[in-house]
Amino acid sequence: MTTPRPDVHRDASAPVPPPGCPAHNMGPDGLHRLYGPVAENDPRALYEMLRREYGPVAPVLIHGDLPAWLVLGHRENLEVMRTPSLYTRDSRLWTMFREDRVAADSPLMPMLQWKPLCVFTDGDEHARLRRAVTDGLAQFNRHGVRRHVTRHTRQLVAAFAGRGSADLIPEYAEKLPMLVMTQLLGMPEENGPRLVDASLDLMKGSETALVSNEFVVDTLRSLVRRKGVRPGRDLASRLIGHESDLTENEVVEHLRLVLVAANETTVNLIANTLRLVLTDRRFRASLSGGQMTLPDALEQVLWDAPPLSTIPGRWAVGDTVLGGRRIKAGDLLMLGLAAGNTDPDIRPDLSAPVHGNRSHLSFSSGPHECPGQDIGRAIAETGIDTLLTMLPGLELAVSEAELETSAAWLTERVESLPVRFEPPPAIAAPRAEDGTPRSAADPAPAERPGPPPRRRSWWKSLLG
Repeated sequence: MTTPRPDVHRDASAPVPPPGCPAHNMGPDGLHRLYGPVAENDPRALYEMLRREYGPVAPVLIHGDLPAWLVLGHRENLEVMRTPSLYTRDSRLWTMFREDRVAADSPLMPMLQWKPLCVFTDGDEHARLRRAVTDGLAQFNRHGVRRHVTRHTRQLVAAFAGRGSADLIPEYAEKLPMLVMTQLLGMPEENGPRLVDASLDLMKGSETALVSNEFVVDTLRSLVRRKGVRPGRDLASRLIGHESDLTENEVVEHLRLVLVAANETTVNLIANTLRLVLTDRRFRASLSGGQMTLPDALEQVLWDAPPLSTIPGRWAVGDTVLGGRRIKAGDLLMLGLAAGNTDPDIRPDLSAPVHGNRSHLSFSSGPHECPGQDIGRAIAETGIDTLLTMLPGLELAVSEAELETSAAWLTERVESLPVRFEPPPAIAAPRAEDGTPRSAADPAPAERPGPPPRRRSWWKSLLG
């Protein structure tokens, strides 16, 4: 990577930033770290400080103080996303890998080490692998996904409804997407709880990320071997039998990709939307007054609080210039989704609504645009709608100032969302014919699907 800041000079007599300020988060070479407690304390402040200092593309350090470029501009992000001839997904080109500067136990490895995945390929090979994934996901229509979401939401709410209180992050948002996705993949429900913990840990880039990754891969490999003998109507079976002729390793890695990415992004989308519903009266008023629908509201959240803050990444195929910065062949570019969504060149007034506008960067763009985004939207929309229909009068149990946001180098969302509500009439978890609680992995009998939740004006009840 080129020396990125020869024109930046610091005045030794300048005021010292206060403790916790992103300006303290510096590496030995004077670059800002994109990881660590200071960066994670207020990533948005860090992005804006970098934008002011460098413009749309900023030099940063990632885990191990390895150099990278953070793309902050909306237009620059789209240029990188849509130009694979200049910015490839093949991580084997990364100079840090070629110079053997990435430790074997680095938390970067699960995310950046090359694997036989569509997200690490371009051209014909990318088309072959992506076609298997898109065809596999296409078998799940929106109605079928909604049915799974509604059933699992009932099951989760039944566990805490009688208390009249809950924490919607660990008791709901972190559980629902994995319950739905494990079913779509063809996995038994008992895999769910440990997979939730492992996938969340993996995305945080923690010291145990490698161990978590091994657990996810081992679980999926066992699934693939079972489905190879007894296929079903699920994603694992579709990948195994797809005409793209994927190897066992390719099937396992793509299942891991779908499971981890879909879970993390949907958990964050649900959490960030519920926070807005419970804390932003103007947001609720727009919904109750008909200025926007719930799907429109999700798009607003995708602009303001994207499920992934940054994506690693792209690698420069050759020397080039982006946003006025000289990029060297083999440099890593981090796509700044959250920063790009608040680029003042396209959103000079962040308070102006963007209801229904899908030109945000939250699901990327170009040939690597997220293929499962509609499933994620369906899970979030149906889950939130069903939850609030079941628990009218839901309100925050603490002041908004007490809510804490957790951020890792790739994600940011509310950590806890304590709520209270009037306990509704008894809500029973789905049960089998013998009276035992039904497993979340068991399909509900087609001839007795059960009535849908009664529609009520829950937006009106939230507004008081």
